[in-house]
Amino acid sequence: MTSHQTTQTMKPATAAKKLGVYLEATPAEFQEGVVSRSELNALQADPPQWLQDLRRTGPHPRPVVAAKLGVSIAGLARGGVTEALTTEQIDALKQDNPEWLQKERTTQAEVRKESVRIKEKNKEKEARQADGPRS
Repeated sequence: MTSHQTTQTMKPATAAKKLGVYLEATPAEFQEGVVSRSELNALQADPPQWLQDLRRTGPHPRPVVAAKLGVSIAGLARGGVTEALTTEQIDALKQDNPEWLQKERTTQAEVRKESVRIKEKNKEKEARQADGPRS
């Protein structure tokens, strides 16, 4: 009995997410087809011009916008940003530095600091448990 290896494919939305690009800005042939794992790997290894341009100038999906602004996706929503933004729009937001952006950056910094504190606390706890009870 021979085993048939099927090609693993994904929807364009999944592939766009993995590539870090906004699906609606990709070429029609990308949006309408399916993407195999090998095609995705090829796009990552040697991005075509359209992918390079999207990554450089956008429009960018919300996770990328949030990362470029140093805030969470929820913070973007609280700030009223619900659409994809271009690199130029992101730079303009950074330049304007509205109050909501300042607040969300502060919140994000506190969240990161707390995450580090919890991680350190858990490491210490694991280290104590690894030492075991002492007699």
